[in-house]
Amino acid sequence: MRAVVTGLGVAAPSGLGTGAHWKAALDGRGAIGPVTRFTADAYPTRVAGQVDGFEPAEHLPSRLLPQTDHMTRLALVAADEALADAAVDTASQDAYGMGVVTAASGGGVEFGHRELQNLWNRGKEYVSAYQSFAWFYAVNTGQISIRHGLRGPSGVLVAEQAGGLDTLGQARRHLRRGTPLVVAGGVDGALCPWGWVAQVSTGQLSTVDDPGRAYLPFAAGAPGYVPGEGGALLVVEEAEAARARGVHRVYGEIAGYAATLDPRPGSGRPPGLERAVRNALADADVAPGDVDVVFADASGVVGRDREEAAALVAVFGPGGVPVTAPKAGTGRLFAGGGSLDAATALLALRDGVIPPTPNVPCADPGYRIDLVTGAARELPLRTALVLARGDGGFNSAVVLRGGDAR
Repeated sequence: MRAVVTGLGVAAPSGLGTGAHWKAALDGRGAIGPVTRFTADAYPTRVAGQVDGFEPAEHLPSRLLPQTDHMTRLALVAADEALADAAVDTASQDAYGMGVVTAASGGGVEFGHRELQNLWNRGKEYVSAYQSFAWFYAVNTGQISIRHGLRGPSGVLVAEQAGGLDTLGQARRHLRRGTPLVVAGGVDGALCPWGWVAQVSTGQLSTVDDPGRAYLPFAAGAPGYVPGEGGALLVVEEAEAARARGVHRVYGEIAGYAATLDPRPGSGRPPGLERAVRNALADADVAPGDVDVVFADASGVVGRDREEAAALVAVFGPGGVPVTAPKAGTGRLFAGGGSLDAATALLALRDGVIPPTPNVPCADPGYRIDLVTGAARELPLRTALVLARGDGGFNSAVVLRGGDAR
């Protein structure tokens, strides 16, 4: 059994749609700017990666708008694009042979925040009945399933930034158990006061107001990370089933996956990222020397950047593999970040080009990694490693193999 990706859908600060995102990534164009979704003047962090120009009514039926959070609307648009990209006619397929697995961090936080305001300021009569599910962390899975009639095995994973990659591992498990097709990935966001204070409380957010200097992963003196919204959804199919369906294009194969959990702080045990990398490579039957590019988690927090660089050096050697972090241009997208990196990595494999790390002039030499900066780097690419680390100790690694795997 081989799990192949046949469709991509992107809704991110770098662009609404896969083409717009890929162009911005190749150009190294940053999409971080002052927060406009709410008034952030009183908070220490005042910049974010936002999906500008998104008008839900242009993409979704009016009946869905009152019952959906902003992140769910983005997820529905990304799912529409992914299924169309894969040329899946869901009406002609077995509804129970198609599933959905999404990742989330907190659910429809912005919707919930608004309804709490209504409750506090106006009374219980003004709280929407849709609050019962619009805030729920599994809501994206449910709404995508209903919209497209996908009744197969489905679920949601909560592992913060790592969750977007975990969905790909879970999709592959469903394929191995006999489900031919799974929509997988994450589209997330909590750009509202309720979501903002949760991020501020971590102490890891950048307090730099200049969008071009606020999020500088692997740079000397990196000031922390910038939150963002959006992500990507991928259509994952069993290779033989895709061939039987007459699939017209395959982006690549999910060749390996692994996840680990960091030990308790103060235990003296090492972080789990290196083990996740080695396990994913072993799962894919790939040697370190076969990896052509790494899409890094790129925390932007000095201690966590140091841990990730140390893991890469331990596995690949100093400067042993090109490393990139396109998310420096979008911010960290919570559960949407890992799947967006996976989609970007598949596009890189397709076109033989590594997008640069925006805004970072060079990596701190002490990290001893070959960070791609400045301009895109053209190379023959066959295998990519994508990493994600979630707050709470989650580590995930996915190995993607490019080429037409039909």
